[in-house]
Amino acid sequence: MSTEHLLVFLVVGILAGFIAGKIWKGKGFGLLGDLIIGVIGSFIGVWLFGLLNISSAGLLGLLIAAVVGALILLYLLRMVKRH
Repeated sequence: MSTEHLLVFLVVGILAGFIAGKIWKGKGFGLLGDLIIGVIGSFIGVWLFGLLNISSAGLLGLLIAAVVGALILLYLLRMVKRH
């Protein structure tokens, strides 16, 4: 993965974390926490889409996969936080 691809991936992850934080109402993890979750969630989303043979080509596809991954990660973290 080139440096340019990594930077795009990180920016999309940050944007996905912001979007996921807005979609998922509630206490949240704060702006910085949601952004970090977005970056980690983008890796999860792209990996999950690859497992399901769903194309995440292009910037929009990557953003959708990243938002889905961030929402999944937010769900799991809030389940753990609750207990």
